Amino acid sequence: MMKEEKEQDRSQQIALFRYGLIADLVDREAGQRGLYARLREKAARSYHIPYSRRTRVAEETLRDWFSAWRRGGFEALRPKPRGDLGRSRGIPALVADLLVSIKDEERALSVALVIERARATGTVPEGLALPNSTVHRLLSRAGMMRKRPDEQNGNDRRRFSFEKAGEMWMADVMHGPTVGIGGGRRHKSYLIGIIDDATRVVPYCVFALSEAVGAFLPVLGQAVRRRGVPKRLYCDNGAAFRSHHLELVCAKLGIILIHSRPYTPEGRGKIERFFRTVRMQFLPRLSPDDTKSIEAINRALWGYIEGEYHQSPHRGLGGETPLDRWAQSADAIRLPQPGTDFEALFLLEEKRRVQKDRTVSLRGVLYEVDATLVGETVSLRFDPAKVGEPVEVWHQNKKIGTAKRVDLYANCFVKRNQSDKTLSTAQGPDTPPQGLRLRDLPPSLTKGGR
Repeated sequence: MMKEEKEQDRSQQIALFRYGLIADLVDREAGQRGLYARLREKAARSYHIPYSRRTRVAEETLRDWFSAWRRGGFEALRPKPRGDLGRSRGIPALVADLLVSIKDEERALSVALVIERARATGTVPEGLALPNSTVHRLLSRAGMMRKRPDEQNGNDRRRFSFEKAGEMWMADVMHGPTVGIGGGRRHKSYLIGIIDDATRVVPYCVFALSEAVGAFLPVLGQAVRRRGVPKRLYCDNGAAFRSHHLELVCAKLGIILIHSRPYTPEGRGKIERFFRTVRMQFLPRLSPDDTKSIEAINRALWGYIEGEYHQSPHRGLGGETPLDRWAQSADAIRLPQPGTDFEALFLLEEKRRVQKDRTVSLRGVLYEVDATLVGETVSLRFDPAKVGEPVEVWHQNKKIGTAKRVDLYANCFVKRNQSDKTLSTAQGPDTPPQGLRLRDLPPSLTKGGR
């Protein structure tokens, strides 16, 4: 179906829905008694509205539809085409970052002057509309339209910067480009980054296919291995940063976990500016080969960070580079304790109840545990990046052993213990009967019949 046909079909479905709501009213006059009472009654109900997440229709909207039908019939109920059809519906990311940067450098500038200076740089494409109201909303979302602390009568939000490397790290997540994941498919990526407040050094960052805690913990682990243990970790209120797993890891490493107040992005300005630099300097130069896989884009990312970002003079550091400032202030870095088991420390933990066939399910994979644990609740500790590999099994705060992925074919030849009641009751439709002999199996299940 051509694009025009799809748009026509969409327009028709929306018009049919609108007509369905006013169909029993079309024979009434605009001022007829009881008309508006019926509209209020319809506005109080919930509907499945085509191409919309809303479930309610306002009374004023129903009045508009009724008036439109009286003026032009069914065709008047079709949604009107956008006045900016064929033009960009929003501000491109590169231009948005430029506008925010200009306002951040000189907060006294009005919205009109910010737009004027942005156009003067030559970065804004010819013909791109930048309405004052749209730019104002953009700057407001970035926290650039609020008054400075000395102009406020309320909360005091002063700029801060620690002196020593490792005194505080900031962590956040940025939406990244799509990357290849095999078979021609593409998946959205997320840049998970950590930055040192005092030096602007990036201890570690990586593009991942998820922004959950399972993706963040390996990033924190690599950062600690490379740049030591920070005293504080400053995050927002996302689910990954509010997780029990992260709190546990920070407690074991002696890190103070701090969360910013909701809807106050200003405190995380340094990590936000790093993300803005990535969007303006790194993302535009990516080639198709750089986004063909998650590994490829991360190789390009670390080439940029180590080769350019860490080596470039930073305005917030008085013209020094992040690595120079790190070298001057790294004397307070805390190193991990000797013998720290990083592999165990950053493992995720989930509880499961062992089924009668002595299996547990984890991330879509069946694992087999000891038969003595049937019916018990166990804790499984695992690396989310290594789904399918053996996982640790803990019960009553003691490590019982490891669980391996179920091998259904191998289980066909395991001799069952007739006297083991636990095993005999564990038989299910997929479990061979006890005492099964090799010659009793069909050829398709034996090695010779494979």
